[in-house]
Amino acid sequence: MWLTRSVRPFVFTNEYDQRLPFSDCSNLGLYVHIPFCENICSFCPYCKVRYAKESCDKYIDALIQEIHLAGKQHFGKKTATSLYFGGGTPALAADRLKDIIGAVNDHFVITEGIGVELHPDNVKPDVLQILKDAGVTKLSIGVQSFQEKYQRILGRTCVNAAALKEALAEEPFETVSMDFIFALPSQTFDDLKTDIDAAFRHGANHVAIYPFIDFTFTDSRLHAMPKKEKRALLDKIASYCTQQGYVRSSIWTFSTVENVKYSSMTRDNYLGFGCSAATLLKDRFKINTFSVEHYCRRIYERKLPTSLTTHFSLRQRMVYYLFWTAYSTKVSAADFEKFFGASLKKMYGMEIRIAKLLGFINEENGECRLTPKGAFYFHYYESFYTLAYIDKMWNIMRKEAFPERIEL
Repeated sequence: MWLTRSVRPFVFTNEYDQRLPFSDCSNLGLYVHIPFCENICSFCPYCKVRYAKESCDKYIDALIQEIHLAGKQHFGKKTATSLYFGGGTPALAADRLKDIIGAVNDHFVITEGIGVELHPDNVKPDVLQILKDAGVTKLSIGVQSFQEKYQRILGRTCVNAAALKEALAEEPFETVSMDFIFALPSQTFDDLKTDIDAAFRHGANHVAIYPFIDFTFTDSRLHAMPKKEKRALLDKIASYCTQQGYVRSSIWTFSTVENVKYSSMTRDNYLGFGCSAATLLKDRFKINTFSVEHYCRRIYERKLPTSLTTHFSLRQRMVYYLFWTAYSTKVSAADFEKFFGASLKKMYGMEIRIAKLLGFINEENGECRLTPKGAFYFHYYESFYTLAYIDKMWNIMRKEAFPERIEL
């Protein structure tokens, strides 16, 4: 309420526009969701269903139609910064990614590459070759941990690090990111350090250490690490990565060199295709239905599969912009003014001064940069936001394909 200067909640309704006003959007990203998995991890909150080839092919046929429904609304080809595939396990549909990317290329020009999430079991030379032939340039491998004790509590099988390294050496990619979960029960700095060191030894040039978040609707019985311990762990691992010369490109990501990145979130605007995919534009946010069946049905009716939409007030959009831009650890005053036509200092000068006094940010050369303390509190409030907002919305949407209304 303080940041939006309003007591108005975020109101989502099942009304939506068949046309998406993305033609004038700059820094536009694209996201495609493939919800199929061979095994369902108990801790995973994302939209997923068990894999069956027939269902997957039917879904992808509908997905390609959705891309055309949206893409043809812009005359000519629209420039997009990137295309990311998430899931689920997109590699289960590796043989169809070329078809999906072909549909995207009919309407968009991708300038910064194409990324795909992979389960470690999918990191094999033949799969990697298919991805590379389709135009994929970035990989994100969901390792979670190389250590047996954490794979066991997460309900996953052990990762063959040597096989990963061999496959990645045979088929190199521009970015190879490995994901790890931090703040697991009893996890120590040495545990996390061991995983990060192993990642860089076995083919990664980028790592992401995402915090464990205890979603209310998952089947996980794990409990989140207490705040004090979590902060100490994040501070130690961030300090270690800095000492090693790794570049911090966001709150939770580190890379061997400056321009190696993997992030589907830090975009000013983005279009999402597929079940549960979200779309963020200048004045609105929409999210597709979580139901594969209802998704396909909507597409076959030549309608967008939107489940819920909210229209932002200006201040609400500003808060959303600042929140996700800060994920990159910095906010540019010039970029803010370019996007909104308003001065960052004029809109949030008092908040910037308070943040500086509290030691959350430093300000230099027109940028507000998060300090290590600020990075932790970003994580802290991101977790709060996730449980207070996203958890509630996703829990409802898992049960209802098209809810009437949600207030957050």
